[in-house]
Amino acid sequence: MPRELQEWLPREEVLSYEETLRLIRVASELGVTKVRVTGGEPLTRRNVVDFVREIPKISAIASLGISTNGTLLAREIAPGQTMAAALRSAGAQSINISLDTLDRHLYSQITGRDFHAQVLEGIDAAIAAGFDQIKLNTVLMRGRNDDQLVPLIEFAAARNLILRFIEMMPVSTTEVLSDENFLPIAEAKRTIEKRFGDLIPETSFRTNGPATYYQIPGREQRIGFIGAMTNLHFCESCNKLRLTCDGKLRPCLGSYLEFDIMKPLRAGASDEELRRFFIDVVDRKPEQHDFRNNYQPDRKMIAIGG
Repeated sequence: MPRELQEWLPREEVLSYEETLRLIRVASELGVTKVRVTGGEPLTRRNVVDFVREIPKISAIASLGISTNGTLLAREIAPGQTMAAALRSAGAQSINISLDTLDRHLYSQITGRDFHAQVLEGIDAAIAAGFDQIKLNTVLMRGRNDDQLVPLIEFAAARNLILRFIEMMPVSTTEVLSDENFLPIAEAKRTIEKRFGDLIPETSFRTNGPATYYQIPGREQRIGFIGAMTNLHFCESCNKLRLTCDGKLRPCLGSYLEFDIMKPLRAGASDEELRRFFIDVVDRKPEQHDFRNNYQPDRKMIAIGG
Protein backbone atom coordinates (compact mmCIF):
# COMPACT_ATOMS: atom_id res chain seq x y z
CA MET A 1 0.00 0.00 0.00
CA PRO A 2 1.53 3.37 -0.99
CA ARG A 3 2.51 5.45 2.02
CA GLU A 4 0.33 8.37 0.96
CA LEU A 5 -2.77 6.17 1.29
CA GLN A 6 -2.03 5.09 4.85
CA GLU A 7 -3.94 6.41 7.82
CA TRP A 8 -3.14 5.78 11.46
CA LEU A 9 -5.72 6.00 14.23
CA PRO A 10 -5.22 6.45 17.97
CA ARG A 11 -5.58 3.11 19.74
CA GLU A 12 -8.69 4.20 21.62
CA GLU A 13 -10.45 4.78 18.29
CA VAL A 14 -9.83 1.20 17.17
CA LEU A 15 -11.93 -1.80 18.15
CA SER A 16 -10.12 -4.10 20.53
CA TYR A 17 -9.84 -7.78 19.70
CA GLU A 18 -12.30 -8.53 22.48
CA GLU A 19 -14.84 -6.09 21.04
CA THR A 20 -14.39 -7.49 17.55
CA LEU A 21 -14.83 -11.06 18.76
CA ARG A 22 -18.03 -10.10 20.54
CA LEU A 23 -19.40 -8.57 17.34
CA ILE A 24 -18.45 -11.68 15.37
CA ARG A 25 -20.25 -13.83 17.93
CA VAL A 26 -23.36 -11.66 17.80
CA ALA A 27 -23.33 -11.74 13.99
CA SER A 28 -22.92 -15.52 14.04
CA GLU A 29 -26.11 -15.78 16.08
CA LEU A 30 -27.88 -14.15 13.13
CA GLY A 31 -26.52 -16.62 10.59
CA VAL A 32 -23.05 -15.33 9.69
CA THR A 33 -20.79 -18.34 9.12
CA LYS A 34 -17.86 -16.88 7.17
CA VAL A 35 -15.27 -14.39 8.43
CA ARG A 36 -12.36 -12.83 6.57
CA VAL A 37 -9.66 -10.84 8.37
CA THR A 38 -8.46 -8.12 6.04
CA GLY A 39 -7.23 -4.55 5.97
CA GLY A 40 -5.17 -2.48 5.24
CA GLU A 41 -2.61 -5.07 6.19
CA PRO A 42 -3.98 -7.12 9.09
CA LEU A 43 -0.73 -8.94 9.83
CA THR A 44 0.94 -5.76 11.06
CA ARG A 45 -1.32 -5.67 14.11
CA ARG A 46 0.24 -6.97 17.31
CA ASN A 47 -0.90 -10.43 18.45
CA VAL A 48 -2.98 -10.96 15.34
CA VAL A 49 -2.41 -14.73 15.46
CA ASP A 50 -3.92 -14.87 18.95
CA PHE A 51 -6.95 -12.99 17.63
CA VAL A 52 -7.31 -15.33 14.66
CA ARG A 53 -7.11 -18.33 16.99
CA GLU A 54 -10.18 -17.14 18.90
CA ILE A 55 -12.47 -16.82 15.87
CA PRO A 56 -12.98 -20.57 15.16
CA LYS A 57 -13.95 -21.02 18.81
CA ILE A 58 -17.22 -19.29 17.91
CA SER A 59 -19.17 -22.41 17.05
CA ALA A 60 -21.18 -21.06 14.12
CA ILE A 61 -18.13 -19.84 12.20
CA ALA A 62 -17.39 -22.45 9.54
CA SER A 63 -15.00 -20.53 7.28
CA LEU A 64 -12.10 -18.28 8.25
CA GLY A 65 -9.91 -16.51 5.70
CA ILE A 66 -7.14 -13.93 5.62
CA SER A 67 -6.45 -11.25 3.01
CA THR A 68 -2.90 -9.90 2.99
CA ASN A 69 -0.25 -8.25 0.85
CA GLY A 70 1.94 -11.24 1.71
CA THR A 71 4.98 -9.33 2.91
CA LEU A 72 4.91 -10.76 6.44
CA LEU A 73 3.87 -14.36 5.75
CA ALA A 74 7.42 -15.72 5.64
CA ARG A 75 8.54 -13.87 8.77
CA GLU A 76 9.56 -16.23 11.58
CA ILE A 77 7.44 -15.35 14.62
CA ALA A 78 8.54 -18.34 16.72
CA PRO A 79 11.46 -20.73 16.36
CA GLY A 80 10.87 -22.65 13.15
CA GLN A 81 7.39 -21.17 12.60
CA THR A 82 6.46 -18.60 9.97
CA MET A 83 3.54 -16.21 10.22
CA ALA A 84 1.78 -18.27 7.54
CA ALA A 85 2.22 -21.49 9.50
CA ALA A 86 1.01 -19.81 12.69
CA LEU A 87 -2.13 -18.51 10.99
CA ARG A 88 -2.87 -21.94 9.56
CA SER A 89 -2.33 -23.55 12.96
CA ALA A 90 -4.64 -20.94 14.50
CA GLY A 91 -7.47 -22.08 12.25
CA ALA A 92 -7.31 -19.92 9.13
CA GLN A 93 -8.41 -22.09 6.20
CA SER A 94 -7.87 -19.84 3.20
CA ILE A 95 -5.66 -16.93 2.30
CA ASN A 96 -5.79 -14.27 -0.42
CA ILE A 97 -2.49 -12.65 -1.38
CA SER A 98 -2.11 -9.52 -3.51
CA LEU A 99 0.28 -9.89 -6.44
CA ASP A 100 -0.08 -7.32 -9.21
CA THR A 101 3.16 -8.09 -11.02
CA LEU A 102 6.17 -10.39 -11.17
CA ASP A 103 8.40 -7.41 -11.95
CA ARG A 104 10.21 -6.13 -8.87
CA HIS A 105 10.69 -2.60 -10.22
CA LEU A 106 7.04 -2.28 -11.21
CA TYR A 107 5.96 -3.63 -7.83
CA SER A 108 7.98 -0.87 -6.16
CA GLN A 109 6.36 1.73 -8.41
CA ILE A 110 2.85 0.50 -7.61
CA THR A 111 3.28 0.05 -3.85
CA GLY A 112 6.01 2.53 -3.01
CA ARG A 113 8.03 -0.24 -1.36
CA ASP A 114 10.68 -2.71 -2.46
CA PHE A 115 8.99 -5.72 -0.84
CA HIS A 116 8.51 -7.89 -3.92
CA ALA A 117 10.93 -10.57 -2.74
CA GLN A 118 9.12 -10.76 0.60
CA VAL A 119 5.80 -11.30 -1.17
CA LEU A 120 7.19 -14.18 -3.23
CA GLU A 121 8.68 -15.69 -0.07
CA GLY A 122 5.32 -15.19 1.62
CA ILE A 123 3.53 -17.10 -1.13
CA ASP A 124 5.96 -19.98 -0.69
CA ALA A 125 5.40 -19.86 3.07
CA ALA A 126 1.63 -20.00 2.57
CA ILE A 127 2.00 -23.04 0.31
CA ALA A 128 4.22 -24.74 2.87
CA ALA A 129 1.71 -23.96 5.63
CA GLY A 130 -0.93 -26.06 3.86
CA PHE A 131 -3.90 -23.71 3.58
CA ASP A 132 -7.00 -25.33 2.10
CA GLN A 133 -7.10 -22.63 -0.56
CA ILE A 134 -4.68 -19.92 -1.68
CA LYS A 135 -5.81 -17.24 -4.12
CA LEU A 136 -3.62 -14.62 -5.77
CA ASN A 137 -5.36 -11.31 -6.48
CA THR A 138 -4.17 -9.12 -9.35
CA VAL A 139 -5.65 -5.66 -9.90
CA LEU A 140 -5.75 -4.81 -13.61
CA MET A 141 -3.95 -1.57 -14.51
CA ARG A 142 -3.71 -0.44 -18.10
CA GLY A 143 -0.20 0.54 -19.11
CA ARG A 144 1.30 -0.92 -15.97
CA ASN A 145 0.65 -4.63 -15.58
CA ASP A 146 -1.30 -5.51 -18.73
CA ASP A 147 1.81 -7.32 -20.01
CA GLN A 148 1.92 -9.40 -16.82
CA LEU A 149 -1.28 -11.40 -17.34
CA VAL A 150 0.27 -14.42 -19.03
CA PRO A 151 3.37 -14.54 -16.77
CA LEU A 152 1.12 -14.39 -13.70
CA ILE A 153 -1.00 -17.25 -15.05
CA GLU A 154 2.14 -19.34 -15.55
CA PHE A 155 3.36 -18.41 -12.06
CA ALA A 156 0.06 -19.54 -10.52
CA ALA A 157 -0.01 -22.72 -12.61
CA ALA A 158 3.46 -23.75 -11.45
CA ARG A 159 2.26 -23.53 -7.84
CA ASN A 160 -1.28 -24.86 -8.31
CA LEU A 161 -2.82 -21.60 -7.08
CA ILE A 162 -6.02 -19.83 -8.09
CA LEU A 163 -5.40 -16.48 -9.78
CA ARG A 164 -8.05 -13.76 -9.94
CA PHE A 165 -7.97 -10.61 -12.07
CA ILE A 166 -9.81 -7.66 -10.54
CA GLU A 167 -11.03 -4.48 -12.20
CA MET A 168 -9.97 -1.25 -10.55
CA MET A 169 -12.67 0.44 -8.48
CA PRO A 170 -12.85 4.11 -7.40
CA VAL A 171 -12.56 3.28 -3.71
CA SER A 172 -9.54 5.46 -2.93
CA THR A 173 -9.42 7.68 -6.03
CA THR A 174 -11.53 8.25 -9.15
CA GLU A 175 -8.44 8.49 -11.37
CA VAL A 176 -8.44 4.71 -11.74
CA LEU A 177 -11.45 4.93 -14.07
CA SER A 178 -9.73 7.07 -16.69
CA ASP A 179 -9.14 5.51 -20.11
CA GLU A 180 -5.40 5.51 -19.51
CA ASN A 181 -5.71 3.56 -16.23
CA PHE A 182 -8.77 1.32 -16.41
CA LEU A 183 -8.43 -2.14 -17.96
CA PRO A 184 -11.78 -3.97 -18.23
CA ILE A 185 -12.16 -7.67 -17.62
CA ALA A 186 -13.33 -8.31 -21.20
CA GLU A 187 -10.11 -6.88 -22.64
CA ALA A 188 -7.95 -8.83 -20.21
CA LYS A 189 -9.84 -11.99 -21.11
CA ARG A 190 -9.23 -11.42 -24.83
CA THR A 191 -5.51 -10.97 -24.17
CA ILE A 192 -5.38 -14.24 -22.25
CA GLU A 193 -7.35 -16.11 -24.91
CA LYS A 194 -4.92 -14.99 -27.60
CA ARG A 195 -2.28 -16.99 -25.74
CA PHE A 196 -4.26 -19.95 -24.42
CA GLY A 197 -7.38 -20.22 -26.58
CA ASP A 198 -11.00 -19.80 -25.53
CA LEU A 199 -11.41 -20.01 -21.78
CA ILE A 200 -13.86 -22.64 -20.53
CA PRO A 201 -16.56 -21.28 -18.15
CA GLU A 202 -16.74 -23.07 -14.80
CA THR A 203 -20.20 -21.98 -13.70
CA SER A 204 -20.42 -24.57 -10.93
CA PHE A 205 -17.19 -23.50 -9.21
CA ARG A 206 -17.59 -20.86 -6.52
CA THR A 207 -15.47 -19.41 -3.76
CA ASN A 208 -16.54 -16.93 -1.09
CA GLY A 209 -16.24 -13.95 -3.42
CA PRO A 210 -17.93 -12.59 -6.55
CA ALA A 211 -15.45 -13.97 -9.08
CA THR A 212 -16.48 -15.71 -12.29
CA TYR A 213 -14.17 -18.65 -12.96
CA TYR A 214 -12.77 -20.22 -16.11
CA GLN A 215 -10.51 -23.13 -16.91
CA ILE A 216 -7.42 -22.71 -19.05
CA PRO A 217 -7.82 -25.04 -22.07
CA GLY A 218 -5.78 -28.21 -21.71
CA ARG A 219 -4.97 -27.54 -18.07
CA GLU A 220 -6.35 -28.24 -14.63
CA GLN A 221 -6.01 -24.53 -13.88
CA ARG A 222 -8.68 -22.05 -12.90
CA ILE A 223 -8.52 -18.29 -13.17
CA GLY A 224 -11.15 -15.86 -11.97
CA PHE A 225 -12.39 -12.43 -12.99
CA ILE A 226 -13.95 -9.84 -10.69
CA GLY A 227 -15.58 -7.07 -12.71
CA ALA A 228 -17.30 -4.68 -10.34
CA MET A 229 -17.41 -1.93 -12.96
CA THR A 230 -18.40 -3.77 -16.13
CA ASN A 231 -20.46 -6.68 -14.78
CA LEU A 232 -23.96 -5.26 -14.40
CA HIS A 233 -25.01 -8.27 -12.31
CA PHE A 234 -22.07 -7.95 -9.93
CA CYS A 235 -24.12 -7.12 -6.82
CA GLU A 236 -26.87 -9.69 -7.21
CA SER A 237 -25.31 -12.37 -5.01
CA CYS A 238 -23.49 -10.11 -2.53
CA ASN A 239 -24.13 -10.97 1.11
CA LYS A 240 -21.13 -9.23 2.69
CA LEU A 241 -20.89 -6.82 5.59
CA ARG A 242 -17.64 -5.02 6.36
CA LEU A 243 -16.62 -4.10 9.89
CA THR A 244 -13.95 -1.41 9.87
CA CYS A 245 -11.26 -1.21 12.52
CA ASP A 246 -12.89 1.94 13.92
CA GLY A 247 -16.19 0.20 14.47
CA LYS A 248 -18.25 1.08 11.41
CA LEU A 249 -20.49 -1.44 9.67
CA ARG A 250 -20.59 -0.96 5.91
CA PRO A 251 -23.24 -2.91 4.00
CA CYS A 252 -21.62 -2.13 0.63
CA LEU A 253 -18.06 -1.36 -0.43
CA GLY A 254 -19.29 1.01 -3.14
CA SER A 255 -21.63 3.07 -0.99
CA TYR A 256 -21.29 5.93 1.46
CA LEU A 257 -23.47 4.09 3.95
CA GLU A 258 -21.76 3.17 7.19
CA PHE A 259 -23.13 2.75 10.69
CA ASP A 260 -21.25 3.25 13.95
CA ILE A 261 -21.64 0.09 16.01
CA MET A 262 -18.74 1.02 18.28
CA LYS A 263 -20.83 3.70 19.98
CA PRO A 264 -23.60 1.41 21.30
CA LEU A 265 -21.06 -1.35 21.95
CA ARG A 266 -19.03 0.87 24.26
CA ALA A 267 -22.17 2.39 25.77
CA GLY A 268 -23.10 -1.00 27.20
CA ALA A 269 -25.51 -2.33 24.57
CA SER A 270 -26.84 -5.82 25.20
CA ASP A 271 -26.35 -8.63 22.70
CA GLU A 272 -29.99 -8.28 21.68
CA GLU A 273 -29.50 -4.56 20.98
CA LEU A 274 -26.43 -5.35 18.90
CA ARG A 275 -28.35 -8.02 16.99
CA ARG A 276 -31.03 -5.45 16.15
CA PHE A 277 -28.28 -3.08 15.00
CA PHE A 278 -26.93 -5.73 12.61
CA ILE A 279 -30.40 -6.46 11.26
CA ASP A 280 -31.05 -2.76 10.64
CA VAL A 281 -27.78 -2.45 8.69
CA VAL A 282 -28.58 -5.50 6.57
CA ASP A 283 -32.03 -4.06 5.82
CA ARG A 284 -30.28 -0.97 4.41
CA LYS A 285 -27.97 -2.89 2.11
CA PRO A 286 -28.34 -1.31 -1.36
CA GLU A 287 -29.22 -3.38 -4.42
CA GLN A 288 -26.34 -1.89 -6.42
CA HIS A 289 -23.06 -0.17 -5.64
CA ASP A 290 -22.59 3.49 -6.57
CA PHE A 291 -19.26 3.17 -8.39
CA ARG A 292 -20.88 3.89 -11.76
CA ASN A 293 -22.69 6.99 -10.49
CA ASN A 294 -19.87 9.54 -10.26
CA TYR A 295 -18.81 8.02 -6.95
CA GLN A 296 -16.47 10.22 -4.90
CA PRO A 297 -14.43 8.25 -2.34
CA ASP A 298 -15.00 9.12 1.31
CA ARG A 299 -12.75 6.43 2.78
CA LYS A 300 -9.67 4.82 1.33
CA MET A 301 -9.73 1.08 0.71
CA ILE A 302 -7.09 0.57 3.39
CA ALA A 303 -9.59 1.92 5.95
CA ILE A 304 -12.53 -0.20 4.77
CA GLY A 305 -11.21 -3.69 4.17
CA GLY A 306 -11.03 -5.72 0.98
